[in-house]
Amino acid sequence: MKLLAATLVSLALGAPALAQGNTSMSTPPENTSALSMTDIQSVSPALGRYAQEDVAGLWQRPQLSRRDRSLVTVAILIARNQTLDLPHYINLALDSGVTPRELSETITHLAFYAGWSNAMAAVAVTRDIFAQHRIGPDQLPVASPQLLPLNEQAEANRVAAVQRLIGAAAPGLDQYTTDPLFRDVWLRPDLSPRDRSLVTITSLMANGQVAQLAGHLNRALDNGLTQEQAGEVVTQIGFYGGWPNAFSAGPVVAEVLKARSN
Repeated sequence: MKLLAATLVSLALGAPALAQGNTSMSTPPENTSALSMTDIQSVSPALGRYAQEDVAGLWQRPQLSRRDRSLVTVAILIARNQTLDLPHYINLALDSGVTPRELSETITHLAFYAGWSNAMAAVAVTRDIFAQHRIGPDQLPVASPQLLPLNEQAEANRVAAVQRLIGAAAPGLDQYTTDPLFRDVWLRPDLSPRDRSLVTITSLMANGQVAQLAGHLNRALDNGLTQEQAGEVVTQIGFYGGWPNAFSAGPVVAEVLKARSN
């Protein structure tokens, strides 16, 4: 984890710092892809129509803010290692109020939930965008910050759950799940617990990994994500992660929300 954070800093060296604006966008994205509409229509006029009508309409839905929707979309693309559109949506995220620190931490976090190589692919893309925006090391999280307080009871419950799940079968996984993942990564202050949960459940949904979704969704709701926002993440997954992944996640989300309502 410290190595990944240091990598992000080193890749931004040499780019002078410039404050990044948090512009709020009230209109749909002009483009829904790094490809132009002309390029899309040259291959599939129907796909161009869906982009203009349905995907653009998705971004106007009020259940997620533009800032949250762009963060979710970036997390989907990183989780699935889909780098063609990643520059487009990282720029959109910056324009929508996601800070460079939050993007940096999202990449760091998803190294653990989507895989190290996916994070490195995202670093390679984001490095160039940060340079274009003149985002320097002073706008990135430090490698070893003052961590947020640990919830001792929640951590004890997590440790017990991991022991029940894997026992002594994978002691290395048990060790690394405790430290660095839950006693370091989850406590880093430059991405809020709510947003860490948001990108975590997004990653799980985007890759169809629903076995851990209920636990992380409950954690997300405890961290401040609303039930309406959780449901809208599933909708965003449909377009950017595919309908099968959305429909694999949907019943799990529905069951968690039903249980909490009761």
